[in-house]
Amino acid sequence: MSSKKNFYSSIYKEPGPKLDRVSPFESMMERFRFAAETLNLDEGLFKYLASPEKQITVSIPVIMDNGNIEVFEGYRVIHDNVLGPSKGGVRYSPDVNIEEVKALAAWMTWKCAVVNVPFGGAKGGIRCNPAELSQGELERLTRRYTANLLGIFGPDRDIPAPDMNTNEQVMAWIMDTYSMNSQKTEMAVVTGKPVILGGSQGRKEATGRGVVTVTLAALSKLGIMPNKVSIAVQGFGNVGTVSAQLMYEQGAKIIAISDITGGYYNKNGINIPEAIQYMRNNNNVLEGYPDAEKITNKELLELECDVLIPAAKEDQIDHTNADKIKAKIISEGANGPVTASADAILEEKGVMVIPDILANAGGVTVSYFEWVQDRQGYFWTEERVNRRLNRMMRNAFDNVFGVSENYKITLRQAAYVYSINRVATTLKMRGIYA
Repeated sequence: MSSKKNFYSSIYKEPGPKLDRVSPFESMMERFRFAAETLNLDEGLFKYLASPEKQITVSIPVIMDNGNIEVFEGYRVIHDNVLGPSKGGVRYSPDVNIEEVKALAAWMTWKCAVVNVPFGGAKGGIRCNPAELSQGELERLTRRYTANLLGIFGPDRDIPAPDMNTNEQVMAWIMDTYSMNSQKTEMAVVTGKPVILGGSQGRKEATGRGVVTVTLAALSKLGIMPNKVSIAVQGFGNVGTVSAQLMYEQGAKIIAISDITGGYYNKNGINIPEAIQYMRNNNNVLEGYPDAEKITNKELLELECDVLIPAAKEDQIDHTNADKIKAKIISEGANGPVTASADAILEEKGVMVIPDILANAGGVTVSYFEWVQDRQGYFWTEERVNRRLNRMMRNAFDNVFGVSENYKITLRQAAYVYSINRVATTLKMRGIYA
């Protein structure tokens, strides 16, 4: 077993000295190696599942509004399609790079597997600053990116979705470009579309609703009533507001919220509907929110509370502040808010961490629902979407919790063990085509 462990450690290990901040890909691989060791995974399967199936880099020439031609770099990584067509978002960001996209594509594989959705993992991105582009420039950028990937995208091959700095309008452009080249309307080629173009009811709230479903399941396992808990929510965007609102409706006390302007703390609880309305009336920021004390985002993480929902950015809790966390449960609404270096510290403190590949998988679950509805040409009510989402997320939590109990490991470790075992078992059944 020790030789196999050394083998796992040697594969795709980043060279050079160990840094305080590892890359997203290495962070994913560190957790993947643990799961492989726990499962005593065959070395060949390990190499197969650690390797992206395709890595595509494209140049995207765009005629700008001033008539000049700018060339942007775009990416699409297909990590895996063992369980079904690959699925994953497209992000627009100045610092997007192929290593980040590789890590996110792998995370999508495990995320789909952990909630038993029949998709593999993919991710895409364009290195650009969308804030500096006009609507026309964004459309031309999106359409050319789509045209360059016509042989990759497809409702049975690879299905994009919104991600950082992309939205339902961008998805509509992708769908239209693909459809024009296919000479037929292909709604199922992309998810996260406007409802009028085949999008699903309940999609915008899906990630936050999934966070709440697994948080309630965790509280139930610990024998804690939701109306007896205090909650801090870092990030008051789509995921944070929905999570806070739904937990507020459960009777929980939301003692802190935050956005880019900082944190806002009230030990007696914040009226979440009023906070949301304040933000809408205040250019979508919480700056100046009157019914709370101003704190920093860092201070919010270290508050005395029962549940912490980091729903902002990655790498918020690391080895430098993990020992200061006082929450009983961390429910990861964001992708990668807790670094691999913090995992052992939180485990030693007895903090239950519901990992991102489980906690925020509500989005990809309803993306799957959208794809199913598009394929059928029959659309569900929001009530039906929410009911099916809650059932799938609760089942996923129970499955992961069962693995955690069986192996005596953390929920994060269990989520990786469960999802990787599911993909590996399917791969062994399918075999390797040669």
